[in-house]
Amino acid sequence: MSARSTISPRHRVRNRVFAFLHRVGVPVGPTYLLTVPGRKSGLPRTTPVAPVVVDGVRYVLQAYPNSDWAKNARAARHGVLTRGRRSQAVDLVEIPEAQRASILREFPRQNPRGVRAFVRNGLVESPSPESFAAAAPRCTLFRATPRTTSAGSSDPKDVRAGE
Repeated sequence: MSARSTISPRHRVRNRVFAFLHRVGVPVGPTYLLTVPGRKSGLPRTTPVAPVVVDGVRYVLQAYPNSDWAKNARAARHGVLTRGRRSQAVDLVEIPEAQRASILREFPRQNPRGVRAFVRNGLVESPSPESFAAAAPRCTLFRATPRTTSAGSSDPKDVRAGE
């Protein structure tokens, strides 16, 4: 199976629309915005993601092979998840391939509309949970946990933007 690694112009526009809607306080579907610093420039880079929650833990996964956001997240190991006007700083820990299958299996159950992108991009063969589990070697996955300060308390960034 050949995985398509570039995002189409249509999807770039869609991503900008999602970002705009979130910035004005209108979240769409299960989508969040993930902002991570660029690995070369250090400038913030934002992309829409649809987290999966398993046992109370939030995970973000890559729908486009070799996507820059995943490379940036791997390098930075932190970012900000935004939904509407609420943001939360998170630590991003890449999940080893051997542990991805059970988490990936949940994606089609939690986000049936998002499955099409994975099939279209060649990451999975079908929309079934087992097909997603089989994609573990091809699908980068990060655990997104609330970022803590050195003192162990939660980062205060889980507040409304602009306050």
